Amino acid sequence: MDFTFTEEQLAAAEAARGVFAGVAPDAVPSPALTTGAVAEGFDRELWDRLAGADLLSLLLGEEYGGAGLDAIALCLVLRESAKVLARVPLLEHSAALAALQTYGTAELRDRLAARAGRGELVLTVAASGRTGHDPAELAVTARRDGDTWVLDGVQTAVPWAYDADLVVVPARTETDRSVLALVAPDGEGGASGVSAGVTVAEQVSTSGERLGELRLESARVADRDVVVAEGAWEWLRELLVTGTCALALGVGERVLRMTGEYAGKREQFGHPIATFQAVAVQAADRYIDLRAMEATLWQAAWRIASGAAGALPTAGDVAVAKIWAAEGVRRVVQTAQHLHGGFGADTEYVLHRYHAWAKQIELALGGAGAHEEALGDLLAAHPLG
Repeated sequence: MDFTFTEEQLAAAEAARGVFAGVAPDAVPSPALTTGAVAEGFDRELWDRLAGADLLSLLLGEEYGGAGLDAIALCLVLRESAKVLARVPLLEHSAALAALQTYGTAELRDRLAARAGRGELVLTVAASGRTGHDPAELAVTARRDGDTWVLDGVQTAVPWAYDADLVVVPARTETDRSVLALVAPDGEGGASGVSAGVTVAEQVSTSGERLGELRLESARVADRDVVVAEGAWEWLRELLVTGTCALALGVGERVLRMTGEYAGKREQFGHPIATFQAVAVQAADRYIDLRAMEATLWQAAWRIASGAAGALPTAGDVAVAKIWAAEGVRRVVQTAQHLHGGFGADTEYVLHRYHAWAKQIELALGGAGAHEEALGDLLAAHPLG
C-alpha cells in the first residue's frame, strides 16, 4: 500500500491549517474551573469559516457542491482541528453527511446534502448507546407503523445535541437489522418531521463540552428520514472511530511539541532538562507512540476510503487504530504532565486542556479494552493464515 497523500488531500490539510491558524485553544473557560459546560454552543464563527473554505463538504460529491474526497482527507483535516482544540462538530457532521450520501435515498440526499455541506444544517450522531459501553444500535428500537417509524430508547453523551438540527440515531428493528433515523432533538419536527416524544437532558464531557442524553418515547420519524440500507450504521461507526483516532493524533502531536519546547528551555543544574537522558528517553518513547498511532490511523482510513479487502474486515484495522490512539494519547499527555512538573497543572497554562481532551478522546466510542475485545472476536471469526 502507498500512504503518500494526493495533491487534493494535502490541499485540504493546508486549507484546514489556514482556517485553524487563528484559533486559541484557551478561548473558553477552563473545564477545571467551570461548573457545568465551558460554553453553551460550539464556535459558530469558526464553523462559518470552515464552510467558506469548503471543508464541511469535503466528502460530498461535486453534484452537491462538495470536493468528492475521502476518509483520508477528512482525517487530515481533523488532525489539524485537534491541534488547536477546535470546538466544532466537524467529525460528527462530516461522518453523518458522508453516510447519508453513501447509503441514503436520492430524495434524502437532494433534500439535505447541499444544505449540510454549506453548514446551514448541522448534523451529529448518537453513537454511545445507553451507557457509553453498549452497542449504540441496541439502545433504541425502531418499528414501522404505516408510513412512519416509532423509536423508543435512550442514547447517552450525544455530542452537540443542543446545537444540531438533526441527530443520526442508530436503532434496531424487530427483524434484528440496524437502521439510521434522522431525529430533530427539539422534538418539533424541523427538517425531519419528528413528532413529540424527543427530549434532551444535559450532560457534560470530561473536556467540558455540553453533551445531551437523547430520550425517545414513541417518537415518530417519517419513512423518508430513515436509512435502511444494509451496512450503513457499521460504516458510519467505523468512520467515526477512525476520525476519533485522527483527533487523538492531532492532540498528541501538539502536546509532544509543547513538551519539547518546554524541555528545551527549562533548566536544572545549569542545563536544559531536554539534555537529560531520562527526559530524552521518555520523549522518544512518546514519539514512537505517535508514529504507531499515525500508521494505524492511515491504515484504517485507507481501508474505509478504498473498500479494499484484507485478512480481517475493515473493523479490524479500525479497532487496531483505536487501541493505539487510546493508549498512545494517554501516555503522551501523562508524560507531558510529568515533564512539565507543576507547571503542567497550572490552569493558566493550556496543557491541562489538552489533557482533558485526550481523556475524552481516549474513551470516546470505546476505550482500548473494548476494541481489544472486538479485535479478539474478529480474529476468532477470521483466523489468520
